[in-house]
Amino acid sequence: MPSDGGKGTGRQVGRQGMLGWQAIRDEALRRIHAREWAPGEMIPNEADLAQEFGCARTTVNRALRDLADAGFLDRRRKAGTRVALTPLRKATLEIPVISQEIEARGGTYGYALVSRRLGAAPIAVQNRLGLPAGARLLHVCALHLCDGVPYVYEDRWVNPVTVPGILQIDLGRINANAWLVQNVPYSRGELALSAAAADDAVASSLQCPASTAVFAMERITWMGEAPITLVTQYHAPGYRLTTSI
Repeated sequence: MPSDGGKGTGRQVGRQGMLGWQAIRDEALRRIHAREWAPGEMIPNEADLAQEFGCARTTVNRALRDLADAGFLDRRRKAGTRVALTPLRKATLEIPVISQEIEARGGTYGYALVSRRLGAAPIAVQNRLGLPAGARLLHVCALHLCDGVPYVYEDRWVNPVTVPGILQIDLGRINANAWLVQNVPYSRGELALSAAAADDAVASSLQCPASTAVFAMERITWMGEAPITLVTQYHAPGYRLTTSI
């Protein structure tokens, strides 16, 4: 017999016909909010939910994975799925195209390629990307401007083994940030936000005194297990990052 975890509601939903994973997710979320599935409580297993909703087990799995990714469920291999005791709300941060960010603020975008070089990467960069010694990467430094004023100084390493097409791109005309976001899909990424003391190159480009504290955003992206790029973007003093939760 199917589980009565939904106290009858799920059976009524199930009789309406085959449901998509979004509808099952929404019903499961309703049960969580209504405390029909209480915090810390084990929820019905996927097989029972699939029978209750009249759908494939894979459809239920997709719905529950989405809720787990959002922090509402705690899924453990061979231990079942529980409602999270303290649901986490996760912020979504899209990789910005800097030109679009500037234009959205009402500014006029400008760009200058500072340097472009293909060669052996420093050991620290190789280690961050999990590459062997002597790996050759494309090193690109660029300056993004808003209304003619320095906005972001970008120090980027790109793996041409993963992204060979970038070697044919005129990076004096189109910036690597925009080209990679628009042309290279990534499967996962790592983001670190910090305050950094501007070294001579950053300070000169951002037109601020050396050692000035600036906002730094370091990002690594991968395509499967292959690294795509390691980039650090240094924002001019006064920059403020805003996102939604």
